[in-house]
Amino acid sequence: MTEPLWKPSEQRIRQSNMYRFMQQVNLRHGTSFADYDDLYQWSVTELEAFWAEVWEFTGVRASVGYTAVIDDSTRMPGATWFAGSRLNFAENLLRFRDKRIAIIFRGEDRIRRTLTYDELYTAVARTALALRHSGVVSGDRVVGFMPNMPESIIAMLAATSLGAVWSSCSPDFGIKGVLDRFGQTKPKVLFTADGYFFKGKSIDSLEKIAGIVQEIPSLEKIVVVPYVGEYPDVSALPHAVIFDDFSRNDAREMEFVQLPFGHPLYIMYSSGTTGLPKCMVQSAGGVLLHQLKELVLHTDLKREDTIFYFTTCGWMMWNWLTTSLAAGATLMLYDGNPFHPAPDALWRMAEEENISIFGTSAGYIAALKSMGVKPRRQFALASLKTMLSTGSPLSREDFHFIYSEVKADLQLASISGGSDLNGCFALGNPMGPVYEGELQCRGLGMKVFAYDENGSPVVGQKGELVCTAPFPSMPIYFWDDKDWKKYHSAYFDVFPGVWTHGDFIEVTERGGVIIYGRSDATLNPGGVRIGTAEIYRVMEQVEDVDDSVVVGQEWQNDTRIVLFVKMKPGKELTAELKDRIRMAIRRHASPRHVPGKIIAVPDVPYTLNMKKVELAVQKMIRGEEVKNKDALKNPEALEFFADIQELKH
Repeated sequence: MTEPLWKPSEQRIRQSNMYRFMQQVNLRHGTSFADYDDLYQWSVTELEAFWAEVWEFTGVRASVGYTAVIDDSTRMPGATWFAGSRLNFAENLLRFRDKRIAIIFRGEDRIRRTLTYDELYTAVARTALALRHSGVVSGDRVVGFMPNMPESIIAMLAATSLGAVWSSCSPDFGIKGVLDRFGQTKPKVLFTADGYFFKGKSIDSLEKIAGIVQEIPSLEKIVVVPYVGEYPDVSALPHAVIFDDFSRNDAREMEFVQLPFGHPLYIMYSSGTTGLPKCMVQSAGGVLLHQLKELVLHTDLKREDTIFYFTTCGWMMWNWLTTSLAAGATLMLYDGNPFHPAPDALWRMAEEENISIFGTSAGYIAALKSMGVKPRRQFALASLKTMLSTGSPLSREDFHFIYSEVKADLQLASISGGSDLNGCFALGNPMGPVYEGELQCRGLGMKVFAYDENGSPVVGQKGELVCTAPFPSMPIYFWDDKDWKKYHSAYFDVFPGVWTHGDFIEVTERGGVIIYGRSDATLNPGGVRIGTAEIYRVMEQVEDVDDSVVVGQEWQNDTRIVLFVKMKPGKELTAELKDRIRMAIRRHASPRHVPGKIIAVPDVPYTLNMKKVELAVQKMIRGEEVKNKDALKNPEALEFFADIQELKH
């Protein structure tokens, strides 16, 4: 049996929030749970009791209590959660008002800023009053086209304190990408910055903003945060005002509008690489409760922690990170390139800021390893207790890299979910061991299985990730989807009444989860389903290859695996290297994984959230049009995949 890479000490287990929560459940329900597996099984069979305990344990603030946890736990979608309750999302995140640091911000400009909880409350109060004077009321849309900076959080909290619906994009989105998102929802107010920094350069955003504003006639106010310049000229923007001028008032107290649990909070977006992005509307109570469960229980977040996630305002991890304020922790925000001015930049920051929970993408970890960065040898990381990874599957080798070159004694929590639920299906367990290549557990309250083609749960085999019971952070609806067709086709067309997420997974005998990639990008040579992550894992070990993307090509009544590789500078894809790649894949994956074609490409296309766009590459090699290329970080990379002669024989 595989040995774990890490086990928590008995002291760490007993000091964890998860352990305290388990003891609370035992005390109140007459149970005698001793480990996570028992607690998990109870959480998915006793949904009402479980979510009521989460509400209690995390201290949800509500002006009116609930009359029922859920009206019908068999109805999905459409179940009503915490009927009768009234609360405000921003009030829950601003429950602390003291001198403890709420936010530390660092960007490429090297200027460090901090806000205490008291200062954050005041800044939000003043911005909320300004929005109220601008006519913003409950249900209006307020959007941010912002760097990951304190003003982004201030604007979101101010908007949601009034019951407005928040949505955001990062400033590296192109005009069309922004319009494809904000243009659908008709926002009233736009918060933005005059620009941002990336790789040591300041990038002006004002011209782009003018192009965006011109196409969204619903906008009545543009609020500009000076970031790259001290006095940006906003005269070309209609209804524009500088942030400090907008929020210049004497407000010290706030009136938090009390709203139903299911009131809209966020509009999140699908990637938009295969069509117009879906606008997923999520509820204030659902997001709050779900994210508190994940942060407080699964991540073991406490008041004394400093939590960091490398993210932008265009990725759900920004929303997830922000809810850490409800636990009274310190948020570490960083905006810019993670490898500027040097590949170890974020780890220098981790040492200087005593970061205890460090979150990033699997792609970042793979890049760190290839650049030869070894944080444990370069920095003192005594405060670091947990490392989080998401965005794509983390390879077994990268699990080992973390423990050998970052820190031996930490909880490595590979987590997986999506913008659709603003949270996770599988994630970390501070009471349990970590095994290579495996997410520690299915999330509490998430009735997750791997389904085979017949809709039967399988263990130790690959299958579709499904969730067979409702959960609070399910989208309440999709924007402009009156007949619910988009919603149903997104999740419920494969297995009626069961959420099918689109991931290809395995639930292990010990209750962990292995992610094999997107199920719509799985390969089917000879009718056998293969996850792309298994091939990427092997490719990470090929020294001369910088990156790769693998797709299936319909060929002679079967699927041919095609592997595209981006070579490192000065390296060439020779016949000998192709043979080595095939041998490595055969040995470390299986003969069925061996690609029929291996082709060198100048670049690999990614979304702005750094996910490989396998489906877009597949469309290109079929000769189909790829729409919404503004959703890509490097859309020009796609052009090479059109009309490749080598794929015609």
